[in-house]
Parts: sequence; structure tokens; C-alpha cells
Amino acid sequence: MDRPARARPHVFLLSLAFLGFISLGLPDAVTGVAWPSVRDTFGLRQGAVGLVLVISGLGYLLSSFFAGRLTHAVGLGLLLAVSTGLVAAAMYGFAFSPVWGAFILSGWVHGLGSGAIDSGLNGYAAHHMPTRHLIWLHACYCFGALIGPILMSSFLSSGRPYSAGYSAVGGTMLVMAILFLMTYRSWGETSPAASPHLPVGAGVALRSSTVWLQMSIFFLYTGLEVTFSQWTYTVLTESRHVGARTAGLAVGVYWGCLGAGRVLSGFIADRVGVDRLLRYCFLGALTGAMLLASGVSGEAAFLGVALAGLGLAPAFPCLMSRTPRRLGPQVSAHAIGFQVGAAMIGAAAVPGVLGVMAGRAGLEAVPVGAAVLLGTLTFLHERLIRLPDVGLATE
Repeated sequence: MDRPARARPHVFLLSLAFLGFISLGLPDAVTGVAWPSVRDTFGLRQGAVGLVLVISGLGYLLSSFFAGRLTHAVGLGLLLAVSTGLVAAAMYGFAFSPVWGAFILSGWVHGLGSGAIDSGLNGYAAHHMPTRHLIWLHACYCFGALIGPILMSSFLSSGRPYSAGYSAVGGTMLVMAILFLMTYRSWGETSPAASPHLPVGAGVALRSSTVWLQMSIFFLYTGLEVTFSQWTYTVLTESRHVGARTAGLAVGVYWGCLGAGRVLSGFIADRVGVDRLLRYCFLGALTGAMLLASGVSGEAAFLGVALAGLGLAPAFPCLMSRTPRRLGPQVSAHAIGFQVGAAMIGAAAVPGVLGVMAGRAGLEAVPVGAAVLLGTLTFLHERLIRLPDVGLATE
């Protein structure tokens, strides 16, 4: 199998990329824990969290769409510095918004910053890192998302306002922005996403049924990943009467299992095979989702979120790593961007729609809906792996 040579990054930049993904995950999971307090502060309905997710997702989609051009124009390092600064500003906006409209605006800023960071670091990893490092990069995101809800729930359970938790996250992001700014010249100017000379047009990629199937899988996968993060705390505390600290720990367990699953999958994916690994993992996640949908609490709920986290863990990086071989390098150059866009739309739409359902049918509609969608995801992946590969592996 031919493998193109990759220019390996400096150890310091590699370490900073991993830290960057930890910081990227840190703010993404705190809103689910803070939401009951935010909702009560502004006198909102349960499903209003969907508006935050949609607005943030639109900002993410916009910045990720233009991230390639911005990287080519200003350089990756400066893009990372500015984008991380935007996320820091959004965290302080969440903390001190005097009205609901300002909170929504902070969600837009958060999405703008996060989309550029995610696209920039993923492009850098695809250009400079082997597949196992790409998987471990996403594991770092999970560890950041593990810290976030535990941090926020600790502030809330000690009687401090949610603004304290958001401020702590904002301070961390500000430090990362300074580090990116100090090293911006070392990151280079371009990434694969920034190349202006792609051999196949985007329209050709969009005419591929396989591209649309993969986009659907990314849509559902990321939507489910965010759903378990954003809704577990609220379902456990307000529907199943679990204590705040315990429910926050359950969310932390979920993200911890996502991270641990990605670390482990980095070691075994090549031996087991990516398609087979994902088949087993999706079945495990479906088992966990069905357990949560049954209405359990306590240790059984912890087991459910742990299985969901472990099962979903390798999906995003493994599906990304298979894209060039599955579609061919010409189509995949565009398809990867479409997949990221579909993933972010799913991250906003799926938990948002489930939130609307929760407002009408009760909170228990969320885990039931998640189980149904996980079954759909498993079915779509089975269809995908039956399609023939058309390109060579590039990892």
C-alpha cells in the first residue's frame, strides 16, 4: 500500500495541537450542565437551549466553510490565535450576559471561533500526522469535554453562579490564544483545506450517493454525541431526581469514556479494521442508549452513558480516516469539508429537536429519541461498509 510521505510537525507544535483540542472540548460540554441555571435566570422554556445550539452551529458552519481561505490568507497560527480569543470572549459573554439576546450572541461568537479552530487543527493533523495521531487528537477533545462539566457542576453544587464556571473556562481559552499568538509563525500558511487547485469540483462530490450517505452518518453521529452531553444532566436531575454533583459526574464519565475509547482505538483500529471496529462500537453504543431509554438511574445510568461514550468514541476520526480510501482523494478533498459541515448541523439540530420534544412530551423523550437515532445510525453504517472502496488509503 502506497503511503505518501508526511512532513512531521515540531514536537512543541504537536503538543500545542493536542492542548488545542483539549481546550476546544472544554467549553463545548459546559452548557448542558449550566442550562437549568441559565434557563431559570432568563425565565425560559426547556427547549430554548435548542436556539443556543442552532445559533452556535450556524456560526461554526460559517467559520469552518471559510477556514481554508482564511488559513491561506493569514496563516494557520494567526487564525488559531484569533479564533481561540473569540471562544474566550464568548465564555465571558455567557457568564455576564444581562439579557437573553446577549447570551444568544455569545453562542454565535462561540460557534465562529470553534469552527475555525476545529477546521484549522483538523487540516493541520490531516497534513502532518498519521491516523493514530488524528484519533488521539480527538481523544484530547474528549478530555477537555470531561473537565468542563465537572468544573461547572462543582461551581454550581458549591452554591456559586454559573458565571464562575464560564469565567474559568474563558480564562483557560485566553491562555491558549496567547500561546497560539506567540507561535503563529511556526504553523505555516496553508493546509489541505486551503488548496485552491483541487482536481474535482464540489458539484461532482455532491452528486455522489456515498458522499450523502457519509454526510448523513456524520449528521447523526455528532448530533448524538452532543445530545448525550447536553441532555444527560438535565434528564437525570429533573426527571430522575439524581443529585447535581452525581449527574455532573455522569456527564464527565460519558466524556471520559469517549476519550478513553479514542485512546484505545488508536492502538487497535489497524489490527481490527476500521469498519469492523465501528460495527461493534455502534452496537455497544446502542445498548447503552437503550439502557438509558429504559428509565434507569444510579449505577445503571452510569453504565448506560459509559457504553454510549465508549461506543461512539472512534466514530468521527475513524470515519474521517476512511474517507480518502472510500471516495478517492479527489472527491474526498471536498467530501471531508461537507462531512464536517453536516456534523455541525447535526450537533445543533438533533439535540435541539429532541429538546422541543422534551418540552412537549417530557424529558424522557430525549433518551428514547436518542436510542431510535442510534439504531438508525447503526443501520446506515452497515449500508456504508457494503459499498466498495474507490481509492487508496492515505493514512
